[in-house]
Amino acid sequence: MLKALLLAAPTLCGIHARAQQQPSIFLADPTVFSDKGMYYLYGTGSDRGFLVYTSKDLKTWSQPADTAQRLALKKGESFGDHGFWAPQVVKYKGSYYMAYTADEHIAIARGSSPAGPFRQSSFKALRGDTKQIDPFLFFDDNGKVYLYHVKLQHGNRIFVAEMKPDLSDIIPGTEKECLAATEPWENTAAAGWPVSEGPTVLKHKQTYYLVYSANDFRSKDYAVGYATAASPAGPWKKYAGNPIISRQTVGHNGSGHGDVFTDQQGHMHYVLHTHRSDSAVAPRATAVVDLRFKPAKGGEDVLEADGNSFRWLQD
Repeated sequence: MLKALLLAAPTLCGIHARAQQQPSIFLADPTVFSDKGMYYLYGTGSDRGFLVYTSKDLKTWSQPADTAQRLALKKGESFGDHGFWAPQVVKYKGSYYMAYTADEHIAIARGSSPAGPFRQSSFKALRGDTKQIDPFLFFDDNGKVYLYHVKLQHGNRIFVAEMKPDLSDIIPGTEKECLAATEPWENTAAAGWPVSEGPTVLKHKQTYYLVYSANDFRSKDYAVGYATAASPAGPWKKYAGNPIISRQTVGHNGSGHGDVFTDQQGHMHYVLHTHRSDSAVAPRATAVVDLRFKPAKGGEDVLEADGNSFRWLQD
């Protein structure tokens, strides 16, 4: 009996610590970008553009003292009038780029620093035959660039398209659907507009992992799963153990829509948002959980999330 209590102690302590901690950063659809010893945090949270926080240790985050510099991308300096959602920042050929959603379309702006300012010389969105959101740029080993994104057609459905080498637009004719919300856990309300969104893609041992969220973000069952493929265009096979992050694993409602990143020590994490509380969705709070690949006999490695590692980001 004593041995059992001792083994349970770390988990119980972790739950107690999580219960005591309170969120202090409220960015939805968050992403973390690492550059030159600094971490940069962006997300959905302002009708004026995209706020940026910085940290050297992933524990304490801050914004520039000059309030004029707290927006990495400002309305009026790039495409979009409203609905600034789901940014991603990358470094490519010596410049920094922010892919983002505005006016329910996708645009890409350029900057000289991860903190911005990100701007466009000509205010324009990427081509698309319908409304599209949640961009994610993936750079493959062969030099090709892919844009994973969500089309708003018969639900929120995840697509991929190959990008032009200068990131100016997608290559016409390369769009292909990746997946839609078809599993029970992905549409717990049996909604007529099923939602799969927030794609992130990484490559591990020649296998492509597409991490995504499902359910309406206002649902307590908003959660994260993944699918795998042998190529960037699929076909994609959903992991049988989905979801890997949910209210059951982290203890907070509406847990999802984030991004995978690796810290300076080589450890992998997933930054995400949750509901503000058990009774309120907004403003959505920003948190992190640890990820790892677990070897599986006779198959591809399994992507796992450590629910006990959940912690709010603090400023």
